[in-house]
Amino acid sequence: MRKPKVNRMVLAMCLGCFIMVIFYFQSNLKPASGQGTGTILGQGKSGRSPLQTLYDSDQMESSAVQVTHQGRRELLEEACHSYTRQRRVLIPEDLKHIIVDDQHGLLYCYVPKVACTNWKRVLMVLTGAAGPHQDPLAIPANEAHVPGNLRTLSEYSTSQINQRLRSYLKFVFVREPFERLVSAYRNKFTRSYNTAFHKRYGTKIIRRHRPNPHAEALERGDNVSFEEFVYYLVDPATQREEPFNEHWERVHSLCHPCLIHYDVVGKYETLEQDSRYVMQLAGVEGQVTFPTSAKNTRTTGDMAAQFFNNISPFYQKKLYNLYRMDFLLFNYSTPEYLEFR
Repeated sequence: MRKPKVNRMVLAMCLGCFIMVIFYFQSNLKPASGQGTGTILGQGKSGRSPLQTLYDSDQMESSAVQVTHQGRRELLEEACHSYTRQRRVLIPEDLKHIIVDDQHGLLYCYVPKVACTNWKRVLMVLTGAAGPHQDPLAIPANEAHVPGNLRTLSEYSTSQINQRLRSYLKFVFVREPFERLVSAYRNKFTRSYNTAFHKRYGTKIIRRHRPNPHAEALERGDNVSFEEFVYYLVDPATQREEPFNEHWERVHSLCHPCLIHYDVVGKYETLEQDSRYVMQLAGVEGQVTFPTSAKNTRTTGDMAAQFFNNISPFYQKKLYNLYRMDFLLFNYSTPEYLEFR
């Protein structure tokens, strides 16, 4: 007589456990909510994330801008398949250049000398890190680069990293590699105020790559020539000692575009248009304006060509090989002023 009662008890216990398991999975599948808001993490007030906005618009009639960016994504994917062989797992060190905006669902990989100061200013306004400032240009440039003002993806747990890589809009801005390199040289080695770079790198470059240097040059490191800078970059001993500084590190080494699927690849050459596109996707166009740069101070292709006049074809070739992947991945042609072609 006890068997039916025992069976009913076992059945009830199993049913209870099943209900608890369902409740557990449902609670763990709920999207994370934004801090202090009633919206889903990474979504605006409209309830659509920038990533959803991008791919929803791709399904509709495409504008010229959408076609351009779709083409860039496809070219990058093709280049990755053609020129990279070994795939590896991302590690936290790979993610230190990716800034996170949880409020708007954005991941931005910053590349020095590609308008990254202005993008950091914009993100400081969007995330509230700028305090009372609503105009990005009101934020001093040095403040935009203070560690801790903006969070990077490397600071999150593995599960949080994966969730953001899946659901946030990932964007990067790139530039013609040699124009970026000349811009870095001009900024870090020809400006009198950059004494930290002169001491840290200039003295080392002069000691290694200048015959019979004067004692003052060895002490100050403030008159490095572009040729000496090139010798330093292509010297195998340079990277054996330490990684490149971020200002002349290759974009593919900073942002890992063959491991991270970037949804928008902006270009410095179309900076205003591409920045406006990202702001539209994020739904913040009326909230903040991307600053315009002073075009008369930009490093141009003609200017870069002048700096390469004194570089021999041998060293031009070595330098091109060093930055070759950036040319290939982001669809930049080999500069016509190079003589090794």
